[in-house]
Amino acid sequence: MKPLEKLESDIPNGDRDIWLENIMNTYGLSLKKLAFTYLKDWQRAEDVVQDVFVTCYTKIDSFRGDCSFKTWIYRITINKCKDSLKSASFKTGFLDNYLIGKLISRENTPEEALLHESEKDSISYYVLKLPVKYREVIILRYFDELSVPEIGQLLLLNQNTIRTRLKRARTILKKAIERKSEHGG
Repeated sequence: MKPLEKLESDIPNGDRDIWLENIMNTYGLSLKKLAFTYLKDWQRAEDVVQDVFVTCYTKIDSFRGDCSFKTWIYRITINKCKDSLKSASFKTGFLDNYLIGKLISRENTPEEALLHESEKDSISYYVLKLPVKYREVIILRYFDELSVPEIGQLLLLNQNTIRTRLKRARTILKKAIERKSEHGG
């Protein structure tokens, strides 16, 4: 846990711009990946992460130090992703993209077909297919390497709930991979 005094001492000469740049360099990629797991759209994930950094910059004074800075910034990211998923513009944009994709469907080139098959062999493909409540705990635990207590703090859930979701997610992933291999994958 990083107390606010330590966090503020990380701001060189009180220069929040340099501090923000350091935070962006430290957390940018992992937050973008986290946002992508919710939104499944890189552009929207980048937009959300930029919004997260603006929020950090303007709300750093409200950081109480009850949790680590990493937990705080991840919580902001998750909340902004969930807000984005609820927004009407996301729903209509997602639907429009889906319909346009179906209307303009065409045969894949051999290269595109091979790429699509290799994506299906990837474990991340199956993780992204999980329902959000399972996907988020898998991502936070195995990709972001957070502990069960940290995930519980982040998602505001009981640690036993986190453990149950992790177990169910692993079971779903195992079955999906086994089905793939049974069907000649």
